[in-house]
Amino acid sequence: MSGEGVANSNLFFAHETPRESQIGMISDGIDSLKNEGFLLAAAPTGIGKTAAALASALNAANQSENAEIPKILFLTGRQSQHRIVVDTIREINKRLPSGFSRVKVVDIIGREGMCKVVDRSTGKCNCEIGVTESERRFLRADLEDFIHSEPRHVDQILKRVRKTDVCAWATAREAAKNTRVIVCDYNHVFVEGVRDASLPVMGVDLENTILIVDEAHNLPDRIRSGLERRVTERVFQRALSDVEEYKESMEKREVDLEMPESNQLREAKSLEKQIRALRDDAGLREWFEEKKAENKQTKGDDVRVATQDFLDVVSKAIGKILEEDPEDDISRLRMMIARLLSVVIEEDEDSGEDEQNDCTRLAEILEICIRYRKNSALALVFDELLDEPRVTSHLLDPSVVGEPIFEQCLGSILMSGTLFPPEMYAEILGIPRSRSSCIEYSSGFPLGNRPVLIASDVTSKYTERDECFSSIISHVKSVIDNTKGNVAIFAPSYSMLDKIHGEFENSWSRKKIIKEEQRMSKSGVESLISKLYEHKQMGGSALFGVLSGKLSEGVDYSENVLSALVCVGLPLPPPSAKQDALLEYYSKKYDRNRAWKYASLQPAVNSILQALGRPIRKKEDRAIVILLEKRLLERRVSDCMPAMQKMRTSKPERTAERVKAFFGI
Repeated sequence: MSGEGVANSNLFFAHETPRESQIGMISDGIDSLKNEGFLLAAAPTGIGKTAAALASALNAANQSENAEIPKILFLTGRQSQHRIVVDTIREINKRLPSGFSRVKVVDIIGREGMCKVVDRSTGKCNCEIGVTESERRFLRADLEDFIHSEPRHVDQILKRVRKTDVCAWATAREAAKNTRVIVCDYNHVFVEGVRDASLPVMGVDLENTILIVDEAHNLPDRIRSGLERRVTERVFQRALSDVEEYKESMEKREVDLEMPESNQLREAKSLEKQIRALRDDAGLREWFEEKKAENKQTKGDDVRVATQDFLDVVSKAIGKILEEDPEDDISRLRMMIARLLSVVIEEDEDSGEDEQNDCTRLAEILEICIRYRKNSALALVFDELLDEPRVTSHLLDPSVVGEPIFEQCLGSILMSGTLFPPEMYAEILGIPRSRSSCIEYSSGFPLGNRPVLIASDVTSKYTERDECFSSIISHVKSVIDNTKGNVAIFAPSYSMLDKIHGEFENSWSRKKIIKEEQRMSKSGVESLISKLYEHKQMGGSALFGVLSGKLSEGVDYSENVLSALVCVGLPLPPPSAKQDALLEYYSKKYDRNRAWKYASLQPAVNSILQALGRPIRKKEDRAIVILLEKRLLERRVSDCMPAMQKMRTSKPERTAERVKAFFGI
């Protein structure tokens, strides 16, 4: 820890006195960012990561020798975290000494969350319909002043504009040009289309920007999802319908206006011929039938597809359809992609994903395939999981996207309670190791407040799962029956969740039984959580959910509302073509041991670590944790876990004794 780092650690700190672990994290952050480096902080829940990261970034930006003070992008996927960041900056401003400018911040969420109605076909909103240009300038200037006057959470901005005809989203983006900090989603930086559309408008130049990445353990998968696209066998018919609707609408407009045929209409007619050729092509149908046959012969539910083969069969289907058809396959496909992306259709606001513009869907997957056709970092997978043949693109290597971004920015702080081990994430994301500091921080919380029991008699391993099931249920029952307050039970999959929950659904218990459902809405999750607070004083609830689900990650169970936590099994990813491709790719890039750890083992362990962070949110909280998985006692698995107070339990009766002792029963 440098002397300068210690001296500056309180300057932009939100509270009177930082904890010891915060002092270390602030100083490490300043030292890293001063050298345009990267701090990967494995920082447990309750350490105060947000305050520490902001103090580091603001100090580093304040000391920058650049002509323009660097901006700070605070990237997070959770709206609840947006509020915490804004509140923290409000506290920072209260404590800044005279002579220092107050920190301005703008909080931005997705356009559909900030605008009244967004037309998906045009990308325009109706927030300012009927407003004159002079009125629009006045209303936006007034709202921008409101945003700049003090740190405002997005909900405060939306409340302000509820009864006015001004676009909160457009105004917030404009206001961002004159702020030090922007709070937004990962997509603004790590999804190319969003990045190109948003950062210049907000006055953000990555070369003069510090990135703070919250819950950074999620970043690899968020980057991967940015290039995940899916098309079904029927996409060609639906795309044809979209093109026909688009063409007919254009024809009608041009006839009504007595216009000569436009180039835009001629392009639409050409596209119609190409998509009809795709729909009717025998070679494309035969290709899908071959993939179906291959899939039936595999032991899994999917099969890998060669990216170039998919491009070849599509290009061949549209070859020689048009007079101006290029000889080169890729040029032919690029021409069709440009036409597909120009198709605009009327869409139902309530339409689901599968009912949206299929021309865009087809164009995007073809564009991704062309870009990565010679790169093994992309895998195409064919499956029939929903009884409809489909092809999905999967990015295997997040560093393909991450490395150029991290190389370009001024430095970054990546933090999470489960950024473990941080060195792994540096490698996976392509962060320059020579400029990285990978540090694990202690929470400083009493270890005895969260004892961890690991069962040595049960496992969710497929070959032993059935014979262990009755013991798993007995362990769970011993925790539910002997816990004062609420218990959360997280299973490794929804199928196992249903099976475990079924054993308790109709049995007598003093506790209310509540259960997570697949694809729960945000309001559904909030409703379940509120029941925990309602039931806490009435014997408590038993909350059943899944590891890596909406209830086991990202939820703040405040006020010590969880008294006990049970994690069942080790949620290793099931066999699949995608998983095989990932293991193969990492084996070539690293080695076989690291491939298994990076692709399978560590993500499974980290989903358990995420769940472990739910019950203990502050120093005074107490909860007991029971891990029903004997593989966690194996050295290669336990090495994937940070230091914690662990004890063994060998049978349900022993578990009951430990739980009773914890609660003083």
